[in-house]
Amino acid sequence: MHTPAFLGSSNLILDRRKFMGVAAGLIAAGVLPKHALALAAPYTFKQGSFDVTVVSDGTIMLPLSVVSPEAKPEELAALLGAQVQGDKAQFEVSPLLLKSGSDVILIDTGGGGAMAPTAGKLADSLKAAGTEPGAITKVIYTHAHPDHLWGTIGGDGKSTFANASFHVAEAEWNFWVAEDLVSKTPKDMQGMVKGIQGQLAAIKEKVTMFKPGSELVSGLNVIDTAGHTPGHVSFELAGGDGLIITGDAITNATVFFAHPDWKFGFDADHAGAAANRKKLLDMAASGKKKMLGYHWPYPGLGMAEAKDGAYVYVPAA
Repeated sequence: MHTPAFLGSSNLILDRRKFMGVAAGLIAAGVLPKHALALAAPYTFKQGSFDVTVVSDGTIMLPLSVVSPEAKPEELAALLGAQVQGDKAQFEVSPLLLKSGSDVILIDTGGGGAMAPTAGKLADSLKAAGTEPGAITKVIYTHAHPDHLWGTIGGDGKSTFANASFHVAEAEWNFWVAEDLVSKTPKDMQGMVKGIQGQLAAIKEKVTMFKPGSELVSGLNVIDTAGHTPGHVSFELAGGDGLIITGDAITNATVFFAHPDWKFGFDADHAGAAANRKKLLDMAASGKKKMLGYHWPYPGLGMAEAKDGAYVYVPAA
């Protein structure tokens, strides 16, 4: 299981006052850009019967050595372009809000307080989209990594989404809640695993399991994209030619469209992740389906075009 130790570090969990102070200091020192505290505006469009809104939890920085451990830094820098800052790259964190009929659905919940100083902004983004946390009826997860899960439970230990049911792939749930997982995990990642288990334990009375191939609500179908984590899933929304919600199956569009076989440092199963990455890209390119990427440049909406045995990312927003 290749998951970054820093995601579980208690040193990164800051209250809002400390967050603002630390961030302001980093900006003044030139470590963070002046726009680091800016919140990307919600991006809304129609897909079939769904009103789709991309919301922002902020951004995180990943070392280039994690983006693809086997690639040369200069190759990555050329592909990533403006995302590169020194030896790191900026990745967006973009949960998704879906409205259809009486359902108000949130796909992934961001990182909560664990991703300071530049992420953890979902509540503000939902407010900007005109949606209060209490209005969410369903929370659905692509997987349980901290930047997709830890916005679920607040600092008081209670669910941020008090009126929602929670929906997790059965394989993903079973992997993370295993009693012996912490003991099997390297010490520098045990805090992260315990944090994930704590978040899941807090919602277990309201969790519904699902499997790939399921239709969670009318027009929202589950795609098996295991590899990044053992139970990772993506989704397809009906309407037009379809919209694929990739989660972390394709963590960066310009890098992994051009090189779908390259490793991403946090994938648990590199071979499985690459196979499912290519499956999604082929689905999108051959079916002319739009795609949404959780970590792609905001709002992360684009299409894949097949070219020379790989793919080209074409932004659609």
